[in-house]
This record gives sequence, structure tokens and C-alpha cells, in this order.
Amino acid sequence: MDAYAKVRRWARRRTSRATDWPLDRLVEAKGTRGVSVILPAKDEAATVGGIVSAIRTGLPALVDEILVVDSRSADATARVAAEAGAKVVHQDAVLPHLPALPGKGDALWKGLAASGGDIVVFVDADLRNFGPHFVSGLLGPLLTTEEIGFVKALYERPHITENGVTHPGEGGRVTELVARPLLNLYWPELSGFVQPLGGEYAGRRDVLERVPFVSGYGVELGLLIDLLGIIGLDGMAQVDLGDRVHAHQSTAALGRMAGQILLTAWSRLDRQGRILSSEPLNPYLLQYERGRPRVSDISVAERPPLASVARQKAGRQG
Repeated sequence: MDAYAKVRRWARRRTSRATDWPLDRLVEAKGTRGVSVILPAKDEAATVGGIVSAIRTGLPALVDEILVVDSRSADATARVAAEAGAKVVHQDAVLPHLPALPGKGDALWKGLAASGGDIVVFVDADLRNFGPHFVSGLLGPLLTTEEIGFVKALYERPHITENGVTHPGEGGRVTELVARPLLNLYWPELSGFVQPLGGEYAGRRDVLERVPFVSGYGVELGLLIDLLGIIGLDGMAQVDLGDRVHAHQSTAALGRMAGQILLTAWSRLDRQGRILSSEPLNPYLLQYERGRPRVSDISVAERPPLASVARQKAGRQG
């Protein structure tokens, strides 16, 4: 129970609300520091433009760069984002000398490489209820408290069915069934994070460049665990942004996501010397969709800490 007592103390000190950070206070605290907002986007033409426009018009004095990383979209994501005022880079065009990797985590890492801000904010591009407070709230602790290096969002996640029925607080199924039990078992210090898998978070560049990025859906869990070892729990904070509404994935897709999260956790346990067996895990998942078997490769790769890569920053060329 000692770990949970520590978590409760941390939560009281390091949890705030977006409304605690008025814009004028943040602009004053920002000083000369640059702020970049990065949106990884794959086939998000329906929502990415509205998010970019809300940031550009709502936070002109706070955000210096809005960067959309087009993750091999088949729709008009890149065009819509550019028309809304974002700088758009294609995932495979950033550091092109490196082998291509699939997944959201790689898009985030490429966005970090292509951006220039001293403070970097990550926002998912599928949000349906986005407001500028999603960015300003995350920036609050970073701009006002020097010892904080990473901030995670917390929010309520309603589950909206295909028929339009809303179930408050029933979103985040992989969080509750996989991520939270894992953290409580092996990293209880991180159990105070309400949304450990949420896609909205921010950090100082010199902190983010020191950690690897898992290529797939384990990226958020991997970042939390790795940052705990680098900056400690007191170097992290969370901010309540209210509600988060977005598209939901199928149960089969959530199963593949859960598999990647388990592999990510296993790799961290292995590096920490907490795995007794050296037998490798099976990186394939057999599922049944509509009665038919389907085998998916759920293996995850990792991009190394960006600070260890030769600085060929696509976003800083020219």
C-alpha cells in the first residue's frame, strides 16, 4: 500500500484542470520558448481540419507550429490539413534514410524529428469535440513548473455505439482491461494516471528525445514506463480536459491493440531484468471474425531515442 500512498500524494500535487490555466497566464509564462503541436493522422480528413483550425485561431500567441504527420492516408487528410493552416509532412519522408515502420508510434517519432518547438504537444487527429483547451491545458504545468517534463491528459471517455447511444464513462476498454491491470501489477507508481493510453500529452523536447518510441499502439504505455525511469513520477503531471469523444474501433482491432501493449510491457520488464524466462513471445494473434480465423502480426518495433539519431531534422531544413 506504500506505493498507493505515494500515488495519492502525487495526484494531489500534480493533477490540475484545464480551467486552472488561463491563456494570458500561459502566454506570459511562455517567454521565448517555441511550442509545436503534432497530430499523427491516418485517414482523418473528416476531423483533422477542424482541429487545426481551432488551434490556429484559438491559440495564435501560444502555439508556434502545427504539424500534421500524414501516416500513409488514402483519403484527403494531407490536403485538408494544409488548407486549414497546418504544416504537413509525410511519415516516410522524414528521415528517409531509415527503414520505414508502420504504426502510430512511428508517426509520433517522425513528428518529433520534423518539428522545432522546445515544448511538444501531441494530439490525436480523430477527436470530435476538440477545443483549444486540449492544448493549453497540457501546456499549463510545463510552462509554469520547471521540474515537470511530461504532462498527460485525463478525461471522461463515453462509449458511443453504432446506433448513436452514449454510455458515459464506458470508453477506454483496453485501458481498463489491459493497461491498468499491468501498471498496477508491475508499475504501481503509474496507477494514478487516469488515461495511460490517451493520445493527448505534452513534454519538453530534451525529455522526449531521450526515450524510444514503440512503433505501434504500445507507444503511450512505453513512454510512461520509460519516463518514470528518467524523470521520476514527480517529473510528470496530468490535466483534466473534460470529455473526449472520438471514433471507436472494432473489438477485433482492440484485441490487436491489446496484444501490442502486452508486448510493449513485456519488453520493459525484460530490460528491467524482471523476466525469468528467455523464451521469446509469439508475435502473432489468432482471432475469429465472423466465424473465420485471421492471423495478425502484432509485433512491435521501436525507434531509438531521437537524441541518438543523427540530426537530419526534416522540419528544420532550409
